[in-house]
Order: sequence, then C-alpha cells, then structure tokens
Amino acid sequence: MLFNNELLSAVLKKRYKRFLADVILDDGSMMTAYCPNTGSMRSCSAPGSKVLLSKSENKKRKYPYTLEMVRSGDTWVGVNTGLTNQIVVEAINQGKIHELGQVEVVNTEVKVSSNSRLDVMVEAAGLKTYIEIKNCSLVEGEIAMFPDAVTARGTKHLYELAKLVGRGHGGVIFYLVQRGDAKIFRPAVQIDPVYAAALKEVAKQGVKVLVYQAAVKPSGIEVENSLPFSLI
Repeated sequence: MLFNNELLSAVLKKRYKRFLADVILDDGSMMTAYCPNTGSMRSCSAPGSKVLLSKSENKKRKYPYTLEMVRSGDTWVGVNTGLTNQIVVEAINQGKIHELGQVEVVNTEVKVSSNSRLDVMVEAAGLKTYIEIKNCSLVEGEIAMFPDAVTARGTKHLYELAKLVGRGHGGVIFYLVQRGDAKIFRPAVQIDPVYAAALKEVAKQGVKVLVYQAAVKPSGIEVENSLPFSLI
C-alpha cells in the first residue's frame, strides 16, 4: 500500500482524548491531527517522537491531517489502524500469505451472526476461511504483543472464529506487526489476561494464529515476512 502523496513530518507533542494528537511542525507551529487508533499506543506515543501525517482530500474534515506513523527508536511504527485491513487484503491478493493456499475469493466485512462481523472471508480449494485482523504496534524487548489495552471485543472475535471452525470452516486470527524491531509475538497477558487465555483456548480448538510483519516506510506499508509466536 503506497501513500498517494508525500507525508508531512512533525514532532508529537501529546496524544489525548484517544483520537487527537497535537504535533509541532518543522516551522515551529502547532497543529491538531486525527489519531485513528483505539488502543493505548503504548511504546509508540512518547512526546517528542518524530511523526508522519497524511492530508485528507475531504475538505469537510475538522482535522485534515491524519497521524500515520510514529518513530520509536530506529523504526517507524504504523499507527493508523484504519489501514490495517487494506494492507493485509492487499497481501492476500498478492499471494503473500502462503498458509491460506491459492485464494480464489476475497470478501471483506463479512457478517457471521446477527450482531457480529469479521474482517475477511476467503475461499480456497472449496474451503471458506474467516479471518479477523488485528494491528500490533506494541513491542517491548523485541517482543510484539497484542492487545495494548483491554479488549472485550477482541475476545468476542476469538470465540466467533472458534464457532466457525466448529461448523467446518477455517478460522484465522491474523496479527499484523507494523514495525520492524520485533522478532517474536506473544499475547500481552500482563495487559489483558482474559484475551490471552481465550487466544490459547481457541488455538487448541483449531483457530489458526498467523503473525506477519510489515515494512513500514514513509512511502508506504506492505506485508514483508511472517513472525514466530508463542502463546505461553
């Protein structure tokens, strides 16, 4: 996924009210940008961090600029969770996710119950596989972790996948690590032990865990390689 225009550089002053971020531009002026991330952004929201922003073409937006990346140490971190599904679907269509086989059909925002949708459904060799995608931006000591805040909704999605597996379909929980300084993934049991326990439980029931790492660059973001994981 390439950005249509060059991103604007700035320095993060603070992130607040979850969806807002004050940034200082190169000329010293301050601006408020939209922050499309519902998590805590732990490990990638320190004041003084370099950031990159995109500008929306929607002139009706109150905050025209969107926070896309934050610099953490020597790596760019993709923080726009609104792009995560697009990045993964692009990789699926390009055949980069080998565990899914030769994908013939890709549908997004698939309704699986009266009050629940999952991100993607693919068909390969006659098998329907339902995929829930999660963006991972938290890394500590080269370990990528999810979630970075308690997520009851995320736990619900895990059990939805398990139900689908029980009906004979494929089920995948897909973690996209949007930073290059991680070497392994594990659930953040110290942040949400309920989610971590649920992940371990549904994996035993046949839900497949896939973890891939993205190359995050000012020009664009694309899935690059798989990462090992541990559910312990």
